[in-house]
Order: sequence, then structure tokens, then C-alpha cells
Amino acid sequence: MRRRDVVLAGVFAPFLSTGGWSLVDAAPKKDPGANFTNLVVRQLARELAHKAFQEPDTKLPSELKDLTYDQYRSIRFLPDHVWWRGARLPFQIQFFHRGFYYRTRVDIFEVDQGQARPIPYSPDMFSFGKVNPPAADSNLGFAGFRLHYPINRPDYYDEVAVFLGASYFRAVGKRQGYGLSARGLAINTADPKGEEFPLFKSFWIERPQTNANSIVVHALLDSKSTTGAYRFTIRPGPATVFDVESVLYPRVDIPNVGIAPATSMFLFDANDRVGVDDYRPAVHDSDGLAIHNGRDEHLWRPLANPTDLQISSFADTDPRGFGLMQRQRDFHSYEDLESHYEKRPSLWTEPIGDWGEGEVRLIEIPSKEEIHDNIVAFWLPKTALTAGGEHNFTYRLHWAMARPQPLPLAQFLHTRVGAGSNGSRLFVLELLGDKLKDASPENVRGVVSAGNGQISHVITQPNSETGGWRMSFELSPQQERLVELRAQLFQNDDALSEVWLYRWTA
Repeated sequence: MRRRDVVLAGVFAPFLSTGGWSLVDAAPKKDPGANFTNLVVRQLARELAHKAFQEPDTKLPSELKDLTYDQYRSIRFLPDHVWWRGARLPFQIQFFHRGFYYRTRVDIFEVDQGQARPIPYSPDMFSFGKVNPPAADSNLGFAGFRLHYPINRPDYYDEVAVFLGASYFRAVGKRQGYGLSARGLAINTADPKGEEFPLFKSFWIERPQTNANSIVVHALLDSKSTTGAYRFTIRPGPATVFDVESVLYPRVDIPNVGIAPATSMFLFDANDRVGVDDYRPAVHDSDGLAIHNGRDEHLWRPLANPTDLQISSFADTDPRGFGLMQRQRDFHSYEDLESHYEKRPSLWTEPIGDWGEGEVRLIEIPSKEEIHDNIVAFWLPKTALTAGGEHNFTYRLHWAMARPQPLPLAQFLHTRVGAGSNGSRLFVLELLGDKLKDASPENVRGVVSAGNGQISHVITQPNSETGGWRMSFELSPQQERLVELRAQLFQNDDALSEVWLYRWTA
């Protein structure tokens, strides 16, 4: 399953007019601008939901059809056409050309003083390298855009966020490199009938004030199953934060819907090196799923690259936070001078308001190459989103090196798995955290349980090399093909650590 290929294959369809707006041909009816408020995109989405979904229009002129990767890479946005260049604003915008996997037309508007005006496409905005440019009067629109902001030094506009392909977007904080992606919505992920990829078909970007440290982006989402209105308030910084307000208007009942989905890559680590022939100790954008559930439990589930597709569900009510995290921050954990996985951001989702009953769902897809995103995590409501309804989800995304609030308990940093005695599997877990500093060895115990199989030789000991603790145990699967494991470190009856969860598969 080539997820990154699917990610890039966005879709587009023209649609209705309402309140003076018509996004057919990507232009507002009013001239020079159309009135714009926070309710405009909601109204567009609401009315669009009452119309049949139109299949995407991905038509491109002949010179842009069937581009190779190298050809598409040779198309570059020209610095002289940077939006807001020379305006002395804290943000700037650059645009992506359509072609290769990015065939979908995306219409982009600037909102200034309550008026929205289309940002016009022109071939003059790009150099075309190995590709013949389209006609000068072409009105192709864009594939997406990226936001720039001086995040690392005051005299340079760094790229801090990208919206490109279906409903995908990515961001970085200070001194981070791009890694995992977020999405507006996931539908039928890992369903045998096939996944549905909603798309952001239009964006409205509010012109920031000269002293602003945030920018607001509105997006209209569309798919066969639903429409949606999104409002992103983006604040770049040491951790780049997105405040997301989403309203969904389903055309049909949607039982398998992923809210606040994150998509990442995990190829291998010390817990999962079967068949690996690679000089690097680990290759991944994320190494685990962290959950702070509604019962105030802190869970850690290391990721794996399974032989067969795996789906894990963590039932909850009103979750406090969850995210795909990259905990290993040492270069020597990866030894990769090109990819620098130690700089990839974690993505922590903080629900705002009560989300009710549901589950955090983790999907792990087999992969043989690091170019493919094979990890997906999202919130799945217990009750299907109903057709004709209005469903609100508000949350905050933290693109950061760690979760926004320090974990009050020790955390599991490494999970290593190897051969044990008599055909068993040996697990060695490394823990770090201030909670361990005053722990008395004679009172510390590790508690390990398994859904099946047999656990033996549970050992806990201080690790003087790391300043933390080590917990180890052996698992005898006893002909089982799948074993669910749970471990936690205690001092007497008080928890010293978060809860470690793991799914071992043969």
C-alpha cells in the first residue's frame, strides 16, 4: 500500500454559490472583493452537503500530464512572486504548481479587512526547468501553498507549514525538520472496501497585522461522504501550534471516521529488526503512540512494522490528549546525516471540550521502505456521524519535540526485543524521568501482564549510564501468534511510570 502516493493524489470539484460567492472558476462574484466572515465557509459547506458529490476535475494541459518525479521537482516557485513580499508582514506565502501526483486544483483567497479576493495563478510565478510551460493565459490554479515565518532567526522567513495533497498538512517548530503529517479527516482507513480521502478544495488566508505572531487559514473540505469547514489559527514557535475548529456536514452516515488524524512512518527500531539489513540503528518519523485518557492514565504504545496490517483500539471517554511521538532525540539513535530523524516533530493532539465516548485507533501497515507512511492514529467516535447533521470538533495540535506539559511520571524511552531463553522473547525497557530520582531499589517493582502466553524473569534495576531505570522480562508465547502486553513500574503501590502497552506478533 503506497500511502504517500495516495496522499499526493488530491481531488477537486466545483460547487455552489451562496451569499454572493461562487467558487466555480475560482472567483467571487463580487468585485473587487466578496464579504467574508467566519461563517462564510460553514455556509458553503452546509449548502454543498445538500448537493451530490462531483467527481474531481484533474484536467491539465498536455505539457503537464504524466510528469516524472524529476520533471515535477524542476518546477520552482520564483522568489519575486512571494505573496506579501516587501509588505513588512510577519508571514509570507509561496505556492505549489499542479502536476505529477498533485493534479487537483486548489483555489486560494486572501482575506483583508473583511474582503476576500482570489490569489490569481500565472505561469510567470514559476520556473519550469525540464517542463514546457503552459500558455501565458492559463488559469490552472494551485496545488497548495506553504507558509513562511522567521522562526529560527529574525532576518529569514523559514518554511513553517505546508498544505498540499487531499486534506494533508505538515508543520515544524524551531529547529525541526518535516516528518509526520496531519489530515483534516480520515474516512474508512484500513477498510477492505478502500479508504476515502477528503480534500481541501479552497482556502482563505487572512492577511496578518504587522505585529502578529499568528495567522488564520480557513479551508473548505469535500468528499463523497461529507463536507466540512475548518479554521486553523497557526502560531509558529519553538513548538508550532494549530488551533483547529472543524464542523462536518455528512452527506451519509459515517461510522468509520477519523478525527484529528496523524500519518507517520515507522520502518524499524530495536524492538523490530527482523529481516533488517541497514547500518542505521533505527528509521522512523515517530516511535510511539502516547495517550492521556479520560481516566487520567498515561499510556505509551511503541510502534511496530508488522508482517500483517494491525489495528489497535484504546477505548476512552473525553480523552485529554494523544499523539504520535518521536521520543528518541539523539543523533546516534539513527546515525542518518541526511534524514536527521532526531529532529522530526512529535504531533500531540489536545481535544478542546468533551468528545464523548470513542477510541483512539492506531493502524500499523506493513512497509519495506521508509518513503511510505504506514502509521495512522486518530480519534474514532463511538457513534457514527449522522447524515444531515452538524458535528463540531475543536482541538489543538502541537508540532513539538515533546508533549506540551511534562509527563508527571517516568516515561519509556526505549523498547528493545531479542532472543530470550528456551525460545522466549526478551524485552528490555528503558525509563527516564524525575519521578525515578528518589526511588529506593528495594521498594521498586515491575508489574508485567500478558493477555496470553507466559511472563517470567521480571527484573528492575537502576541504570547508572542513563540516570534512569531498566525493566526487563521474558515472554514465552506458547504457540500464540499475537500477545498483548502491559507493564508499569511501581514503588510500593505508587506508580512511578506511565503504562507501557505492546502488541507482540509472531
